[in-house]
Amino acid sequence: MASALEHSGSHEATGLETATASSAQCPHAGQSSLRPAAGLPHPLPRVAARRYNTVFASLARLSGAAISGPSGQPPSFLRYPRIMTATLIDGNALAKRIRAEVATRAAALTARGHQPGLAVVLVGEDPASQVYVRNKVKACEDNGLYSSLDRYPADLTERALLARIDELNRDPKINGILVQLPLPKHIDSHKVLEAIAPEKDVDGFHVSNAGALMTGAPLFRPCTPYGCMKMLESVDFPLRGAVAVVIGASNIVGKPMAMMLLQAGATVTICNSKTRDLAAHTRNADVIVAAVGKRNIVTADMVKPGAAVIDVGMNRDDAGKLCGDVDFNGVKDVAGYITPVPGGVGPMTITMLLVNTIEATERTLDA
Repeated sequence: MASALEHSGSHEATGLETATASSAQCPHAGQSSLRPAAGLPHPLPRVAARRYNTVFASLARLSGAAISGPSGQPPSFLRYPRIMTATLIDGNALAKRIRAEVATRAAALTARGHQPGLAVVLVGEDPASQVYVRNKVKACEDNGLYSSLDRYPADLTERALLARIDELNRDPKINGILVQLPLPKHIDSHKVLEAIAPEKDVDGFHVSNAGALMTGAPLFRPCTPYGCMKMLESVDFPLRGAVAVVIGASNIVGKPMAMMLLQAGATVTICNSKTRDLAAHTRNADVIVAAVGKRNIVTADMVKPGAAVIDVGMNRDDAGKLCGDVDFNGVKDVAGYITPVPGGVGPMTITMLLVNTIEATERTLDA
């Protein structure tokens, strides 16, 4: 999988604090700030909520009604609900649940005499790639899958790499093959990915698998967008009829993400670096998926209240801390759902790699 859009999955998820309403008169006192109270509309942005309260107070003064509080604002039992924080979609927690299912399925397959096997191939010394590979191998070991790791120097020839892939294609112990990207410049990545047998292409990058996804009959779904869909599914977000905007048009995330959303019944727009007015698209979106690797490309004023915001990007802020493509602190006060970085999409990417390897093994035994 491409390192530019991956997360190591080794970080703890960002926590959001829970607060309670302060007024004893408020019927919603004690509700968590993570979700609007039952029966209430989605929380308004701060500006809109302030306007509501200000207009209410003005009308009360004009009518002579003695219903405003000491500050001139409506009393708590009539006031529009205070600003609430988006529900956090915790990728670490969801990944843990799915990996438990993976471990159960792996044990069942092993009992039938075929332990699921994933081969990982790393060429070169890219530091980020080494971290990703280490996490993938560990995830296999922790969940009952067999893994092999081939490490090669950066000067490995393309011919030698293709020969090794051919061996792995014919190895019955290996159900999935992953070649870590990026590859050294002298190696044609497309040729290498196409050399992997489609039935072992657990990254879902082979043109056969990409075409199958396009026609609605995927063999393997690319791991990162597959994980994003699982995150939306985990909160029962209604995608049928929803407006979705995918920011980024890569073959690894953007394009397959759009296809999966489309197949779920959403109306999808793909934006890219040449999109003239990005905010004009995102403000109408019920779902935003940001996957370009650019800090703060999505800010609070670009988000529709109550929208689900999935952050695939991985960057570093001025302090050197990991961050995504979304201005998390601003957007969480407007969105209905949001994923953190780290602890969001990253752990799910590796988890869906395990799921794809399990599915490849099951297909082999059931064939």
